[in-house]
Amino acid sequence: MTDTEKTSGETPLLRYIINNPEAFAHNLAAIVENFGKAAAAYVEPREKGEAKTLLADEMAEVVKTLAKVGDWWTRDPQRYVEAQSRLVSGYMDLWSQSMRRAMGEPSHAVAEPDTGDKRFQDPEWRENQFYDVLKQFYLISTRWAQDLVEEAGGLDDHTRHKADFYMKQIAAALSPSNFVLTNPELLRETAASNGENLVRGMRMLAEDIKAGGGELRIRQSDLSKFRVGVNLALTPGKVVFENDVCQLIQYEATTGEVLKRPLLIVPPWINKFYILDLTPEKSFIKWAVDQGHTVFVISWVNPDERLAAKSFEHYMREGIFESLDVIEKITKVREVNTIGYCVGGTLLAVTLAYAAATGDDRIKSATLFTTQVDFQNAGDLKVFVDEEQISLLEEQMSERGYLEGRKMAAAFNSLRANDLIWPYFVNNYMRGKEPFPFDLLFWNSDSTRMPAANHSFYLRNCYLENNLAKGEMVVAGVKLDLKKVTTPIYNLATREDHIAPPQSVFLGSSLFGGPVQFVLAGSGHIAGVINHPTRKKYQFWTGGPAEGSLKDWIAKAEEHAGSWWPHWHAWVESLDPAKVKPRKIGGGRFNPIEDAPGRYVAMRD
Repeated sequence: MTDTEKTSGETPLLRYIINNPEAFAHNLAAIVENFGKAAAAYVEPREKGEAKTLLADEMAEVVKTLAKVGDWWTRDPQRYVEAQSRLVSGYMDLWSQSMRRAMGEPSHAVAEPDTGDKRFQDPEWRENQFYDVLKQFYLISTRWAQDLVEEAGGLDDHTRHKADFYMKQIAAALSPSNFVLTNPELLRETAASNGENLVRGMRMLAEDIKAGGGELRIRQSDLSKFRVGVNLALTPGKVVFENDVCQLIQYEATTGEVLKRPLLIVPPWINKFYILDLTPEKSFIKWAVDQGHTVFVISWVNPDERLAAKSFEHYMREGIFESLDVIEKITKVREVNTIGYCVGGTLLAVTLAYAAATGDDRIKSATLFTTQVDFQNAGDLKVFVDEEQISLLEEQMSERGYLEGRKMAAAFNSLRANDLIWPYFVNNYMRGKEPFPFDLLFWNSDSTRMPAANHSFYLRNCYLENNLAKGEMVVAGVKLDLKKVTTPIYNLATREDHIAPPQSVFLGSSLFGGPVQFVLAGSGHIAGVINHPTRKKYQFWTGGPAEGSLKDWIAKAEEHAGSWWPHWHAWVESLDPAKVKPRKIGGGRFNPIEDAPGRYVAMRD
């Protein structure tokens, strides 16, 4: 019997194992050893009481939600049979076309991946009939399941939203592209390397579980290639003030004259501020300084249990208002321009409403980057917000006094699981490859904690009850009304935003009492904002007031190529073009504490 005859019915991997039994056996032992280390990294913190297993609670929520979908379909035998028939019909079509292809007859695909789906790009997913059938079987099954959710009657909007989200998560997790034996590319790599890819992958898995304190923290970038203050956040400046909640950074002027009104930037506290100062060629902060703004930026602390009671009011008073006090003393100017990004923008809007109610008129313009003030259309993040889930989260936060940053990071990543979770799972743990160094993903992994009181207030008053939009939010004993805010506002949304959907930002524009310049940028929550003019990427739209529907507004809007940054600068400058000599850092009244970006931003979760 020839070698060809011996192996004609065997898989390529099996042939490779037989030809290299010693190498494969050695690697198999190493795989088992490293998997054991991964298991130990998961178990050890739980045995010591340093981590808790919350999977049961989370799975119970998933099962309970999907059970409501199943209950609706099974209550009527006829529609139950119809649903089963649809699935069986899809499988029969697939079998029929597969048989035609096997016999060399003309055939067609029963199910094709969506445009932009990168999971099935390897040629074997099309050319190899086994993998082609497996792919189509998966697509038929998951699309059928998602149709069941969409068509189920008797569900309230929130339950349907949760069921759809959970079904998409399950579908993403079960993709044959995620496993060695069902992914042709992974199978080839495993065979070619005698399993060395899995040895490296299991080693990385153990490292990432240990780094996550017993939970898997998937690395999305080579973390060793970046260091804040060394090759990120490089714009020259000094920390001029600090308190328990934040540091205030003033940046060095680079122009012969500067706008009279200084600029205060309020970033989100759920992320680090240096997203606005990644590298010089991407930095919004540096660009704003180069346009003649005297830029001050709040750098929020990474809170621990000592700051558990810090609330929205504390972040408003100790963050924004104390910063305004310091800026006035440094610049000797009372009037200030402001920017708020994401939840930092929501805090800024709350501050504007509070200032309007109490007669504080220092903020003369407000720019909101991808900011929601009306949360009725808040997108997929609302999946995580209902009374039961918030109560469970509050119970968890009460034990430590804060929400761990990786919890929020995991929630954000799950909104785009096929982009931000599974590709890295496959690359890291199946292929055994280190991710490429990418500054944006390094920042994305540099998560921060959230004080229990602050986060609970935010979730309940914004996402759950939408009190700010209703005029029912109370901060520091003052009932807030956005209609009393007459400050000119530049309200930026991004077209592909999955965190602050453009429709939500658009509707929020109508809640303010003053002039609102609504602008829509291309791309998403980060790339649509961090879009330096020199990159000449994307586009933005400008038009009339944010009235009617977003679709109608876009139809009438004017499209502009490139970055919206110059348009924003022209808007700010038109409000007050007066210029003065550059300000000295600290203004002679505050001694610099340390170089930018400061200590607070360096505190890791």
